Amino acid sequence: MNGMPGYDGNPVRLHDYYRSSAAYRVRIALNLKGIAFESVPVNLLAGEQRGLAFRAINPQGLVPLLEMDGIRIGQSLAIIDYLDARVPDPAFVPRDPAARARQLALALVVACDIHPINNVRVLRYLGGELGADEPAREAWIGHWVREGFAALEAMAAQDGAGTAARPYLGGAAPGIADICLVPQMYNARRFKVALDDFPLLVRIDAALAALPAFAAAHPDRFAPEG
Repeated sequence: MNGMPGYDGNPVRLHDYYRSSAAYRVRIALNLKGIAFESVPVNLLAGEQRGLAFRAINPQGLVPLLEMDGIRIGQSLAIIDYLDARVPDPAFVPRDPAARARQLALALVVACDIHPINNVRVLRYLGGELGADEPAREAWIGHWVREGFAALEAMAAQDGAGTAARPYLGGAAPGIADICLVPQMYNARRFKVALDDFPLLVRIDAALAALPAFAAAHPDRFAPEG
């Protein structure tokens, strides 16, 4: 369990995998909302997500899965949306319709255009059924990360993000786009994707990493011992 304050004394459990960027997003979101949670590890590399026990609570067989308020929620953005509705402050998306749409667009560059085609099950399919070796898989990852980050860098520049007035993608305070950005930056570094062409994203990521809610969600804090 992390060190953040609890929420109404109700147990909150997050079924996650420490390197899952989708689960990483939810850990950040829970921390920002000040909701204490129990991390329930699901070993993706061992295939625990495909086992009968886990599929009984999440038929999709994916992490994250949040158990809170007597319900179970899958899909990271659905979880983040629930948390934002359940605990309105701090808000992850603005109320203004145009600003809200912009923040969601930024977040979805990561959540829809980068992450899904670079996750574990896609890489396994590339290496297994399609016979792609490790260099080919790394080239695949790098291509889609760079393409998505190029768009995100340009959008951040349009919004004046990464400046003293707007240090984050969300502006003066982190929002849903920042919650999505940080785990994808972690993945990019893990797979040795060069980030020289994305100075704004690097600057924003560094500013976010200094915040306790983001630091406490880092995969290193949840890595299995040994």
